[in-house]
Amino acid sequence: MTFDLAIRNGTLVDGTGAPSREADIGVRGERVVAVGELDETATREIDADGMLVTPGFVDLHTHLDAQIHWDPLVTSSSWHGVTSLVLGNCGVTFAPVRARDREWLAEVMESVEDIPAASIQAGLPWDWETYGEYLDSLASRPLGVNVGGMVGHCALRWWAMGERSLDEDAVPTDAELAEMCELTDEAIGAGALGFSTSRTLRHRVPDGRYVPGTFAQGPELVALAEVLGRRGRGIVECAPRFDGEGDVMAKVDAELAWMTEASTRSGRPLTFNLSQTTEQGDHWRRAIALAEDANTRGAQIRPQSTTRGIGVLLGLWNLTPFDAHPSWRALKGLSLDEKLARLRDPASRATLLEEAERSPGPEACERFFVITPERGVRYEPDPEWSLTAVARRRGTSIAQTFVDLCLETEGRVIVNWPILNHDYGAIADMLTNRTVIMGLADSGAHVGQILDASQPTYWLTYWARERGLVPIEEAVRRMTSDTAEFVGLPDRGVVRVGAYADLNVIDFDHLALELPEYVCDFPGGAGRFVQRARGYEHTIVNGRELFAQGADTGERAGTVLRGA
Repeated sequence: MTFDLAIRNGTLVDGTGAPSREADIGVRGERVVAVGELDETATREIDADGMLVTPGFVDLHTHLDAQIHWDPLVTSSSWHGVTSLVLGNCGVTFAPVRARDREWLAEVMESVEDIPAASIQAGLPWDWETYGEYLDSLASRPLGVNVGGMVGHCALRWWAMGERSLDEDAVPTDAELAEMCELTDEAIGAGALGFSTSRTLRHRVPDGRYVPGTFAQGPELVALAEVLGRRGRGIVECAPRFDGEGDVMAKVDAELAWMTEASTRSGRPLTFNLSQTTEQGDHWRRAIALAEDANTRGAQIRPQSTTRGIGVLLGLWNLTPFDAHPSWRALKGLSLDEKLARLRDPASRATLLEEAERSPGPEACERFFVITPERGVRYEPDPEWSLTAVARRRGTSIAQTFVDLCLETEGRVIVNWPILNHDYGAIADMLTNRTVIMGLADSGAHVGQILDASQPTYWLTYWARERGLVPIEEAVRRMTSDTAEFVGLPDRGVVRVGAYADLNVIDFDHLALELPEYVCDFPGGAGRFVQRARGYEHTIVNGRELFAQGADTGERAGTVLRGA
């Protein structure tokens, strides 16, 4: 017998948390058929000597619902070893939808997740109405990676309640709630991986009102979760309301109360977004503690967090620290070369510097951290690398320092402004708590502001290799079997006989992030940040090689992941 693919001489980190070991991998079709010492020949051989062989990474939290239709590789995610991902987070989805509401859902996605509505409208075929039809549409397209999705509360509520779904005191009638439950049941029956909702006050529709579902009461949320319970599959995902006016601890208590009821009554797992902020103190500790207590009483709740600060990327590419001023705003829409030419022109530079000296000041710029090609991609908020500190060392003003850095790096300098997860100690505590699940990379969202799709690479390089926070086996488990099992994909995220052959071959010693860049490759020429990595030598999806030495092979073996 021969294999279609054999990966030999590598160090296997199988995704279960078991000790790494030397082992060969034999693949036939889309499955792993042998693990150990292989004597048989193979049609395709990969020599993984000196490298790690891991399962493909499973990303629970993406907003690639639109991009997947025009970018089968869903970059940047696949550049960082992600072979399976989940769409439909935070209650915002493109199905179910009536034809007359397509534009509205596209505008909501832009308002909430900063994905241009014009690109969505141009790039989506809109050949669906129900969620099951949306999954069928995805399945008809070439996919580089595996993709599943959750049905979103915004679309459900808008379908059943229309404009009234935006009223803060709106409670669905019995008929409206029954219709939402029927739509949810259709979605789960067709293979949706769960139901998602948003309650955070950060998420608004274009006219400034809060998205549908923000103020939904417990009975509505529990009723929708119980649909999953009757089907015996699917998860609940939530962007919780820990923000806004009032006592944050009281908000945590209130949110965890309905989550506990929803999970215990439905019997289904539930996850919610969790990050640390200085303003909210230790609210994240209370949220984890309440989840752990609920789990002792029959719930299945896992807070979801990420590996670094969540923030905005500033620089000459798109947004700058000085966009409040007219001459800086005038740079918007110019190419990078044109912007650099403005900085080099003495008269233009003088105007830009004069305006930039007004604001932001040194105190604000202490929260902006400089990333340069020479320094490499360092995301930790090191005070010595704040824009203020760099200006102080150079003996120039903050504005002059920023302009000089832009010119010295040909515009490649990045200024990282963390908004959430300010404290790396808190991040470490969350990441080592086994109740917390890895997620919240927001891949595909806020495309002109953030780029956190590189979470897997940062987790492996910074926390596992550099800091030694967790062994490599645990680091891989957290991104593979842990996330796959939670979302109901038992044959993903692990290397064993019978599992799907989603695999990474990684040159771990040389694994590294590259600087984010801004490209204009969305439909209509809209721009976004992308970020590549070095060290992923081979990425295999369902037994076929997606990337070889970092290059796209043209294979499109991905599939739609449907709940079992």
